Amino acid sequence: MTANHQPAFAALGDPTRRAVFERIAAGPLPVVAIARGLPVSRPAVSQHLKLLKSARLVLDHAEGTRRIYRVNPDGLAELRAQLDRFWSQTLTNFKTLVEEEA
Repeated sequence: MTANHQPAFAALGDPTRRAVFERIAAGPLPVVAIARGLPVSRPAVSQHLKLLKSARLVLDHAEGTRRIYRVNPDGLAELRAQLDRFWSQTLTNFKTLVEEEA
């Protein structure tokens, strides 16, 4: 795993942050809507969003006095590409192992 992808994986490693990300993945939302029903305060959700943003997984923009968060397609594509490379290499290694045993 390259160093530039580690923040995204680390960000999604936290269960609360993953729940925040999953809510945003369903569609753009303001902090108040993201926080609704979560077992943490709105300021804590804001901190999770800050980390997700620094990991390039979410983007935000102002709408009046609110900030609306949405998934960053570029950051998500980078994460997906890294997972695809990992999976491809894993399958190649498995194939080699099976062929050596045969």
